[in-house]
Amino acid sequence: MGFGILFKFVIMITKQTTDNANIVFTCSGTSKHSTELTAEEHSLVRVLSGELKVIQADKIYVFGPGDTHLFPRNRLALLVKSDKGDDPYRAIVVKLTHDVLRSFYESHPGGINPIFKTEHIVELDKSPLLDSFFDSMLPYFNLEYQLPADLSQLKIREAITILRAIDRNVDNILSDFSEPHKINLVEFMQKNFMFNMSLEKFSYLTGRSLATFKRDFKKTFNTTPQRWLTQKRLELAKFQLTEKKRKPIDIYFEVGFENLSHFSYAFKKEYGVNPRDMIVR
Repeated sequence: MGFGILFKFVIMITKQTTDNANIVFTCSGTSKHSTELTAEEHSLVRVLSGELKVIQADKIYVFGPGDTHLFPRNRLALLVKSDKGDDPYRAIVVKLTHDVLRSFYESHPGGINPIFKTEHIVELDKSPLLDSFFDSMLPYFNLEYQLPADLSQLKIREAITILRAIDRNVDNILSDFSEPHKINLVEFMQKNFMFNMSLEKFSYLTGRSLATFKRDFKKTFNTTPQRWLTQKRLELAKFQLTEKKRKPIDIYFEVGFENLSHFSYAFKKEYGVNPRDMIVR
């Protein structure tokens, strides 16, 4: 379960990853866990132990203990959470909700640069302000009751204030409440086909209704979205197997398949051989 996926506005603190939290302490509990993230809210993430690898279409990030980053909303990424030695993957995630952000910027207007946009994660420099902020939240995860809503919102506002103090461009990200606009379909799909999302999500991120997305896709690519996505993912998988000599178990999720068996079935149907046999060819 991804740390930013489908979070709802219920103020609480939890010791485990959950669908109903704005402040989350997450622990993988396994040596390696992969998931995809399409956050509908901005998320501030501090890695406490282990390793977090974030794979975007054109960039890969690796975060270790003490690293902090801001994950902008509506950005696609593959997350790989790994234990390191005896240390499990552990992190604190603070979701910066629309409600709190709107309220904050109504009382803190600033100079916004509409030209400044980022498709990438914001890597934050080390800061005593960030250290103090995350240290102050650790005791909350031992509570046997929900954190009061007012206190939770205060911590989110504190996070926004700290971000503004350490990164002068963050206002341009956090104060942008616009929905995705209609963008170039070919460019977006060629860049993001490996992310295993629903067609509804692809249509939303390209600024289209589902019906318009399917119609535009058929007109542009002369095939259905699902057929095109499968073909592109298999082509990428073949490249990873033959040119990069990677194992099927290490690539199936990265190229857009939910499980290894489905990937192996689709690959053999397309190329006539099992993916593991393609490595030695």
